[in-house]
Amino acid sequence: MRNDFSIITLLMKRDIPKRIKTISEFHRLKGLPKPLHPLISVIEFKDILQMADDKGMVLDFYSIALKKDLKGKFIYGQQEYDFDEGILFFVSPGQVFRVDLKKGMKPPHLGWMLLVHPDFLWKTPLAKSIKEYEYFDYAVNEALFLSDKEENTIINIFQNIHQEYQSNIDKFSQDLIIAQLELFFKFADRFYHRQFITRKKVNHQILSKVEALLNDYFDKEDVSKKGLPTPQYIADGLNISRNYLSSLLKVLTGQNTQHHIHEKLIEKAKEKLSTTNLSVSEISYALGFEHPQSFSRLFKIKTTQSPLEFRQSFH
Repeated sequence: MRNDFSIITLLMKRDIPKRIKTISEFHRLKGLPKPLHPLISVIEFKDILQMADDKGMVLDFYSIALKKDLKGKFIYGQQEYDFDEGILFFVSPGQVFRVDLKKGMKPPHLGWMLLVHPDFLWKTPLAKSIKEYEYFDYAVNEALFLSDKEENTIINIFQNIHQEYQSNIDKFSQDLIIAQLELFFKFADRFYHRQFITRKKVNHQILSKVEALLNDYFDKEDVSKKGLPTPQYIADGLNISRNYLSSLLKVLTGQNTQHHIHEKLIEKAKEKLSTTNLSVSEISYALGFEHPQSFSRLFKIKTTQSPLEFRQSFH
């Protein structure tokens, strides 16, 4: 008979996501033929024989998927999302995800998947610049919804990459595929910015919630103990990723999350300077600063006045 520790260990192992180190391993796991190139692959979902993975998985390479009509749950971290529409989403190396199909639902599904191992990008400009595309750090529920025209653009690039590595590999192959990848990422950037603009109602609701969160934070008496709010705190309060929030705010207002935090901070500081007799040091501590000098420096950067100069302007 196993002891309790052994049972717990087995349960923990059962829940550990499967780590996929190579694209060849991914192909084997999904019942696909051996990839034609070990470091890059374009897959049609209709060819995948094994879709769901109840343990989840972690890839050691980039995955970009255009999925249509996936009647299932996509598990990302500890959260579930439905994807019944055609969407494009990005998974970076090391991220955990899992797909659970609806009962009775079996492959095939519609869509495409592009897998790129970091080694393929080695010694190319994209090896560094790919990390600058913020959408690789968005959560799955922040995926990109595409119009039919945009979808066709993405599929054409996938097909161009597929065709290139199917041809005889020569000294031009990698450069041509890298060029297609760079084009793809530029289009994804454009489409995300379009989505931030066209989904105005939802996005402006988020902007209002940012304002409410900051007001609530600075109005509480324990700000001095907790310190200044962070972009991660705001993102967590909205249940969205930090990078997605920053990208959205930059499109809507031209400023990132940190700027909005500072703007609210200065607003509250002005209120205290003009309506109370608290000293500058007392105000700085009340607003979450450890050092009054840091508060005074930020206040002057944002207003061109020191806190005392601002206060004196009211007398």
